[in-house]
Amino acid sequence: MKGYLSIRETSYKWGVSERRVNQYVTEGRIPGVERFGRSWAIPENAEKPGDPRRIRKKQTQSLPEEMCDRQKTRR
Repeated sequence: MKGYLSIRETSYKWGVSERRVNQYVTEGRIPGVERFGRSWAIPENAEKPGDPRRIRKKQTQSLPEEMCDRQKTRR
């Protein structure tokens, strides 16, 4: 189909496993996905969903300055 990629093609494009792309699809994290029989059609211009764990990790690593100053004085 023109304008769409299979799960396998998308996995090569994004550098992840086919299973991971399938999880993105079933979780609804890729907009514009179509189901045709047993196959999924993913739009060519779809972007790889971000990893929500990385966002949370960055937020917890950046402590307020007050907390950093307190930790320095304890040492």
